[in-house]
Amino acid sequence: MRAIETIKNIWKIEDLRNRILTTLLFVAIYRLGTYVVLPGIDPKSLGALQEQTRGGLLALLDMFAGGAFSNASIFALGIMPYISASIVMQLMAIAVPSFQKLQREGESGRRKINQWTRYLTIGILLFQGPTYLVNLNVQLRAVGTVMPAGLWFTLSSTVMMAAGSMFVLWLGERITDKGIGNGISFIILVGIIARLPHSLFQEFISRTSEKTGGLVMFLFEMLVLLLVIAGAILLVQGTRKVPVQYAKRIVGNKQYGGARQYIPLKVNAANVMPIIFAQAIMFIPISIVGFSNTGNTSSFWAAFMDNSGFWYNFVFAVLIILFTYFYTAITINPTQMADDLKRNNGFIPGVKPGKSTKDYLDAIMDRITLPGAFFLALVAIMPAFARIAGVSMEFSQFFGGTSLLILVGVVLDTLQQIESHLLMRHYDGLLKSGRIKGRSGSVAAY
Repeated sequence: MRAIETIKNIWKIEDLRNRILTTLLFVAIYRLGTYVVLPGIDPKSLGALQEQTRGGLLALLDMFAGGAFSNASIFALGIMPYISASIVMQLMAIAVPSFQKLQREGESGRRKINQWTRYLTIGILLFQGPTYLVNLNVQLRAVGTVMPAGLWFTLSSTVMMAAGSMFVLWLGERITDKGIGNGISFIILVGIIARLPHSLFQEFISRTSEKTGGLVMFLFEMLVLLLVIAGAILLVQGTRKVPVQYAKRIVGNKQYGGARQYIPLKVNAANVMPIIFAQAIMFIPISIVGFSNTGNTSSFWAAFMDNSGFWYNFVFAVLIILFTYFYTAITINPTQMADDLKRNNGFIPGVKPGKSTKDYLDAIMDRITLPGAFFLALVAIMPAFARIAGVSMEFSQFFGGTSLLILVGVVLDTLQQIESHLLMRHYDGLLKSGRIKGRSGSVAAY
């Protein structure tokens, strides 16, 4: 049994064994914290809040928080404020010259940007904390319960939730340093997987106990899910390799350069960011209707509130395609790539250095981004097709969207790190057919 032999090899490597056990310990601490309810809140009165987080953007927030959002936990705000702050800092590093200069300063500049990211995270947490408490108060009143009143409860709860989120961030960094994989991404992965067993069991019970296709329909769902996962793996791993030739240089008695290498250009360079941006925009109509006092909803707004309807998913897919091009354009800089090649005496065979190289790379990115954007949009709207086919709301989230792409990407990156430890100690890899290929570039999930 190759699987048993691989597990034995993993256990033999002391450093890898300690990293895996450390990761499991930190994950257990995180999962325990998601069930620690804010002082003064009755856990039995959270039914309305849990019902609110079954769909829409709040379902996404609850998924990233590992269920802590719907449990009114001290970890309720989760890791999303840090992700939001990181995105803002990434955009500023592209648009603001002073941030661009910091990026070019190497390790010192990176530490400074990380410090400002944490300050921005605390600011977002101090804003989101009272907002979360207002929504929690509304949901508690819906079931006939009141939240403790007073400024002290608001301040103390906000501080506890902010401290909880920063503690989750600290856990993620410790996983990165002492454990296996990227800690922040792994914590998001744990939050997604935590919902899978219950959703899968409920779907199985629903199919076998009701007249909805029975066991055959459930097995067909599993087959479709496996096909979607295979497609997501191709989307995450897909690259176009551009050959690069480096000119020979002779310094003293040594020769440098002359070897051919490749520039891996990702088919989906934007990862899950277009889906997150598009979901945020599609949540605006629901917010407008929710804050309005009118009981009747026009057909125009109603069409955008039905996340399994045609117009909602059509606009959602178009936004994803547009944001894919936008985010790829601001993160992939062909001009800088061409300048770096020229500075290091490298060139693409058959293409002149400088502007011609920049135009060539730009044209390749346009060609590979188009199918990548369409496939990303298809993966994003797959949960809608699953709901139309009768799949439950909770289980349909695993048929596509942000959760599936993050799950696939983080699992591949983690397995690649484990395989690297095995190969470094002269053991066989995880797969007999070849090495596991993770995501090119950053291992962050967002």
